[in-house]
Amino acid sequence: MAKEVLVEISARHVHVSQKDLEILFGEGYTLTPKKDLSQPGQFACEEKVTIVGAKSSLKASILGPVRPDTQVELSLTDARAIGVTAPIRESGDVAGSGACKIVGPKGEVELTQGVIAAKRHIHMTPADAEKYGIADKQIVSVKVETNGRSLVFGDVIARVSPSYALAMHIDTDEANAALVGPNQMGEILD
Repeated sequence: MAKEVLVEISARHVHVSQKDLEILFGEGYTLTPKKDLSQPGQFACEEKVTIVGAKSSLKASILGPVRPDTQVELSLTDARAIGVTAPIRESGDVAGSGACKIVGPKGEVELTQGVIAAKRHIHMTPADAEKYGIADKQIVSVKVETNGRSLVFGDVIARVSPSYALAMHIDTDEANAALVGPNQMGEILD
């Protein structure tokens, strides 16, 4: 039995704390959902911010809901282009990560840490994990077959939670390397 997984592209984005959201957009501000994402309860927002590095800046969307800590997720190409450090980490693992400034319409936030390049990962429910024989935090490989750019992604971490939906997330650099487009399926290898 093939262990199929939908491969989704995660473009640059920002997760914000309520405190930082209010600095960026004003006191009492709440996020405006634009579109639901594949992970239950997660959504892209209408709000955009500017991420400022040592060399340049770029715009990024905010993803909701608010989180305990503000975090910026960039591709390594984005990070180099604006002059910030973005170590490859799991979401939420921001200790000692890169710094930047985030600019919104009402204010600015100086992050002393919080910039990462997200480690490629697969979201799975416990039922998916059991079906595929994969444990939480297990490292797997995923084969992606495309026209002229087929690739096996190594170092993919499985993240298991009842609040997830089955999907693999890669950034735009990784997607471009394998010519990944919409509705791309991959096969999990042990």
